[in-house]
Amino acid sequence: MSNRPSIHDYNPFYQTYIEKVPEGSIKDVLLAAYDTTSELLASIPEERGDFKYAEGKWSIKEVIGHINDTERVMSYRLLRVSRGDTTPLPGFEQEVFVAGARFSEYTIQELTEEYRVIRQSTLKLLSKLSDEELARRGNASNSEVTALALAYIIAGHELHHLNVLKERYFID
Repeated sequence: MSNRPSIHDYNPFYQTYIEKVPEGSIKDVLLAAYDTTSELLASIPEERGDFKYAEGKWSIKEVIGHINDTERVMSYRLLRVSRGDTTPLPGFEQEVFVAGARFSEYTIQELTEEYRVIRQSTLKLLSKLSDEELARRGNASNSEVTALALAYIIAGHELHHLNVLKERYFID
């Protein structure tokens, strides 16, 4: 599972996410991120959770909730594609998800625990997938995608938003 997906394995929209993923096994990358992200999220003071760096931007809690929701959606896609299901999978509207989630009612600790549980589930799914299963192709958001690319999208999306938390919300 150390091969990277090719540009033909996903919609070019996801290129910036996939480029962020370090070299190595995607399972190892996601496992390492489990520890570093858990530590980072747990270090955020609860009183900062509703902070937004600008009008119309998400709060820290909303960013964490979005990371969680996106991993859930992408992991579900990963499951379907890796099992050989070629049914076209719809996109999802991130703004609708965040607006409908009431993340302000969560604590940072709850969102961090949710992150951990979701990541453990993703890792469990990936743990038994063969190279053949990871190479399977499906369709999500009107674009062809491989199961492997979906795993990389999960990792790169998380890295993107962690950078946003560090740069715009001054979380370190």
